[in-house]
Amino acid sequence: MRKLLLSMLFLFTTTTAFATENKMTQTHPKVKLTTSMGDITIQLNPEKAPISSANFLTYVKEGFYNGTIFHRIIKDFMAQGGGFDTDFKQKDVHAPIENEADNGLKNTRGTIAMARTNVPNSATAQFFINYKDNGFLNHTGKNANGWGYAVFAEVIEGMDVVDKMAAEPTSTRNGNQDVPKTNIVIEKAEILE
Repeated sequence: MRKLLLSMLFLFTTTTAFATENKMTQTHPKVKLTTSMGDITIQLNPEKAPISSANFLTYVKEGFYNGTIFHRIIKDFMAQGGGFDTDFKQKDVHAPIENEADNGLKNTRGTIAMARTNVPNSATAQFFINYKDNGFLNHTGKNANGWGYAVFAEVIEGMDVVDKMAAEPTSTRNGNQDVPKTNIVIEKAEILE
């Protein structure tokens, strides 16, 4: 009887652990960005950034990011993409989303945050990957200087590709600075099952 109880307890614990791990995988979606320089896999955090994560996944599902470029890369700062096609034309986007920069996630190396204008709630499709800990981009208060930039994901594979992008020469293009001279293209963005 004792062996049966121990066996049932082991089975319950194993099943629960598997279910928890499976749930974690489902609740933290992964997206693979196939780029012209290599693959980058990111993991989203919808628990802490539900609006930004859902927004990003919507664009991925629609194929929006396919054929867009990383249009602004500043070594030792960040790489920004998700808004311009290979002809440097800005793509049409959905309505801006609410700024979730007060979610507790920090702009540290390898994290991904929503790009926006000086208006706090203006983020749409563009995002950036932090090359280093950029504490000055974190939320400090809901005022002109403190809104911050909402982190919603992190690179879990391919940070070497992101680092390689920073070595590419940049120039000014169509009035925009820090544009890679050779297009770095997001060939495909897909949700990993």
